[in-house]
Amino acid sequence: MTLDETMLAIGEAARDGAGALRDASADRRTAAIRSMADAIRAHAAAILKANAADLAAATRHHDRLMLDEPRVEAIAAGLDQVAALPDPLGTEIARWQRPNGLDIARVRTPIGVIGMIYEARPNVTADAAAICVRSGNAVILRPGSDCFASSTAIHAALAQGLEQAGLPPSAVQIVPTADRAAVGALLSGLGGTLDLVIPRGGRSLVERVQAEARVPVLGHLEGVCHTYVHAAADPAMAAAIVANAKLRRVSICGATETLLIDRAALPMLAGIAEALDGCELRGDAEAAAIVPMLPAHEADWRTEYLAPVLSIRTVTDWKEAASHIARYGTGHTEAIVTQDAATAEAFLGQVDSAIVLWNASTQFADGGEFGFGAEIGIATGKLHARGPVGPEQLTSFKYVVRGAGQVRP
Repeated sequence: MTLDETMLAIGEAARDGAGALRDASADRRTAAIRSMADAIRAHAAAILKANAADLAAATRHHDRLMLDEPRVEAIAAGLDQVAALPDPLGTEIARWQRPNGLDIARVRTPIGVIGMIYEARPNVTADAAAICVRSGNAVILRPGSDCFASSTAIHAALAQGLEQAGLPPSAVQIVPTADRAAVGALLSGLGGTLDLVIPRGGRSLVERVQAEARVPVLGHLEGVCHTYVHAAADPAMAAAIVANAKLRRVSICGATETLLIDRAALPMLAGIAEALDGCELRGDAEAAAIVPMLPAHEADWRTEYLAPVLSIRTVTDWKEAASHIARYGTGHTEAIVTQDAATAEAFLGQVDSAIVLWNASTQFADGGEFGFGAEIGIATGKLHARGPVGPEQLTSFKYVVRGAGQVRP
């Protein structure tokens, strides 16, 4: 078959797989996810061998791409966590009765077939599969060429786990080629079989998906995240939070890229800089007068470094911090560090990002930390889902109306 014929066949099979998931009981879906986790552990050696091949060919993203035994176990443990989550399907979001006696319920349902396009992170293969099975959606996985071997090995384990639990492998499929034309086929909607596309990767990938997709898209472009240190911050807490937010894992989208600090808090900057040992600092003149650093330029305020680099800007108060975030941020995650509850609540209410935190690291912008077990991504749009996208966020709803013979006059 041609590539287009292959992709259309994958879409048709996914539609059948979605039907099987929708009809399966919550217990069956739970058993399938646990079986998938067990299969990941059983296939660990093959997964690591495939990952070694990806790493040998890679020229970038080594931290995101690299797997070792603890990370493979973390992938399996993430599936176990998703299996333990409440099943969202059939949940009544609301229910009410009309004066004419009609009983109306709004009930969670699957979206259908989801296309997942991602780069560099082989763990997304398992996370997306588990979250989709939990929410009753079939998924078509299209990994990037940089993690293709790793993702294919992980998918082989997932397929075996599904079969052992009595669910069809068509519920979780992987595009069998790294050919970029496969992305175009997915974006076309696969003959009407695809309901939603989720891109997870660099700006060029997400922009292409958003520009070309003929089906709805759920995704975000970049994570230009901010931590704001208010004048009433505890100095030790500020240093610990900023260092963690920037350096714990610099390559994740929840890493802080810009530090905003009150002029009145500038005496804290030396301690913060000490905690940021090994991080390149780029700041405005006021920050540089406290701690030697490179000058920051306009482009720095808009840059997602994904590296041990932090830009620093001095502000007058929380309102100026919020204004900076509104101008330069990407709507992902922002944090305030302060002991002043009134200022904190004002900041949390004013800043319009998917996640806002008070006295906590932006690196908590993660589905596992929100209790979702894992996430399929962080949505920064304002429609359907926002923030970490777990099983509940991958459901739609329908209205179930129960009557007793009513007809409309």
